[in-house]
Amino acid sequence: MNEALASPPPSGLPTAEEAEIRLKPVRISGRSRFIVWLMRRLLRPMLRWMIGGSVERMARIQLSLAARVCHDSSGLPVDYRIIGRVPGHFIGGAHNPQGRVVLWLHGGAFILPAVPDVHVRTVAKMCRALDAGGFLPDYRLAPFNKFPAALDDCERAYRGLLDLGYAPERIALGGESAGGNLLLGLLQRIRKAGLPMPSCGVPVSPGTEMGRVHGPPSRTTRMRGDALLPMDALAHVAELYAGGMDTSDPELSPLYADCTGFPPLYLLVSDAEVLLDDTVLFARSAKQYGVDVSFEVWPVLPHAFPLFENWFPEVAQAREDIVTFMGKHLAA
Repeated sequence: MNEALASPPPSGLPTAEEAEIRLKPVRISGRSRFIVWLMRRLLRPMLRWMIGGSVERMARIQLSLAARVCHDSSGLPVDYRIIGRVPGHFIGGAHNPQGRVVLWLHGGAFILPAVPDVHVRTVAKMCRALDAGGFLPDYRLAPFNKFPAALDDCERAYRGLLDLGYAPERIALGGESAGGNLLLGLLQRIRKAGLPMPSCGVPVSPGTEMGRVHGPPSRTTRMRGDALLPMDALAHVAELYAGGMDTSDPELSPLYADCTGFPPLYLLVSDAEVLLDDTVLFARSAKQYGVDVSFEVWPVLPHAFPLFENWFPEVAQAREDIVTFMGKHLAA
């Protein structure tokens, strides 16, 4: 994929990871830059408030976000149904085991649910372009359910698709942020269970290290410029989700995973976000295990930017890139 030389890091000397980064050659408009500025001043404090609240406040927030109805599913029917003992949003009407399906694991710091008007809208556009169905499992959330509940549900959802007759080569995995973490944990579960691997995976801005709030390096070099993620508050997320678990467990911190046998992966991340090096370091590690890895670093845009096409018109290109990658690997 086309890449151009990266801009220098915002402060200090470049890390080894930053020295090898190439930015995607895309022009970010002044309007989009202004929206990023607004997000930094409005959304990031709001996310800090959400993460740091009481259990009751988190429950209210979960209910509020889940209630945001999807107003544009690209003409595809959307239903809430159970697959593999896991409820979730299914896009595309009746099951077609002879067809393709996208299993998308939503983000939200392991504590926020899928937002239909964001997640379903985005995945539906991909499904329309791929002529595929889609399933977004409504996995159990922290703080009410700690690790490994969410990952258990993602594994059940994948097994459920196989049980319905979907061939693994017709299943594509995707997920952003916490969902990217779960995607990489799910691939480890699939291999451990001896199940067939899906055709490919697309982790977007995945968090791959759960044990160190201060590292990898971009968590400190980008923490003031990140438009969405309050790095200090994310330490609380690790406590809420991981509890007393060993955070070096590769299913929690995929950065330390043995990636042998993983399917082709396409990773996307922004050079302006704190999780930049989570992606870069994981991509480097996966390549060492022989995985077919592509990754692109976008300029300026916020964490998990492919979800925000309504705000950033440039993101349409990211969606098209994801569709192209999935379409290349999904069996016809």
